[in-house]
Amino acid sequence: MQGKYLIVDKDLLPSYFEKVAQAKELLDEGRAGDVSEAVRMVGISRSTYYKYRDRVRDISTVSMGRHAIISMMMSHRVGILSTVIGIISRYDYSVWTITQNPPVDAKANVVITLELGEDAGALNEMLREISNIPGLSKVQLLGMD
Repeated sequence: MQGKYLIVDKDLLPSYFEKVAQAKELLDEGRAGDVSEAVRMVGISRSTYYKYRDRVRDISTVSMGRHAIISMMMSHRVGILSTVIGIISRYDYSVWTITQNPPVDAKANVVITLELGEDAGALNEMLREISNIPGLSKVQLLGMD
């Protein structure tokens, strides 16, 4: 086994693991004012909470998707970046970050980090479509994880 984590059905675990995750959620969402209130609401002790709080997480709060970083040289014209984002949206990828350098000679380097989710299969097609946008050049995939 290579990794340090396992995905386990919560029915196999003691109930206090789920309650720790619930207490964390109450605190994160502001529905509990402090740890004492959160643990009282879910029915566990403070010591149980503190013992497991950094080791228990609801899977819905963890990003399981793959990521891609794309770079492109963009002409400094209105609407080009908006068109790129529209195409990304059509492929159901989420934009994590956009970094744009100031334009030099009316061109700017733009780097976009995407969350691809479980379906990265259409990435090449999306990159081809983005490459055909007038005003873009040097569209390239820098990396994936």
